[in-house]
Amino acid sequence: MPEPTKFKCQLITWGQVARLVNKLAAQIRQDGFQPDIIIAIGRGGYVPARLLADYLDMMNLTSIKVEHYLAGAHRQAVATVKYPLGIEVSDMNVLVVDDVSDSGDTFTVTMQHINERSTPQEIRTAVLHHKTVSEFTPDYYAARVIKWRWLIYPWAQVEDISGFIAELEPCPDSLRDIAAQLNESYGIQVPNDLLEYVVSKQERVVLDEP
Repeated sequence: MPEPTKFKCQLITWGQVARLVNKLAAQIRQDGFQPDIIIAIGRGGYVPARLLADYLDMMNLTSIKVEHYLAGAHRQAVATVKYPLGIEVSDMNVLVVDDVSDSGDTFTVTMQHINERSTPQEIRTAVLHHKTVSEFTPDYYAARVIKWRWLIYPWAQVEDISGFIAELEPCPDSLRDIAAQLNESYGIQVPNDLLEYVVSKQERVVLDEP
């Protein structure tokens, strides 16, 4: 049977997220930009945007939802706005936040959508990670990813790892086998408690009795 598609992944911890958000907030303050509102790009930008609002002492936070990656690393051909911006942001300084700039399509669609619905005074963008392969470069990014890899954030661990396990061939029959295949194929070491929870949701994986 064919082996699962192999590509490099990285598990991002909550501690790393906190440090990245702190770095973003420092960049924005040092730049002198004072946003009137933060717009999170859902779903990946929800948590970073809320944390950044806290670090910047901001109350005005809203979101739009752009669909590009449907499940794990599987991706649609074109990014589309599923849930549009629900408020008027004309004459405001707007900060648009996502977790990562990967291809850049999500930001391109988001910026076009905002400008079609409002006339902001200024729009700036921020991400935790900016991949240099992206066609869109955010105004602020806490880390730059030169060698492409799939980033697994804490708010997407179950979804991403579930997708990876579903593609493992042959179907593994033990947690040890699953962990070994994930490490070999994606370069990640998944904590046992997380792995046990993900496997408990998998219909195709039937573990051998101990």
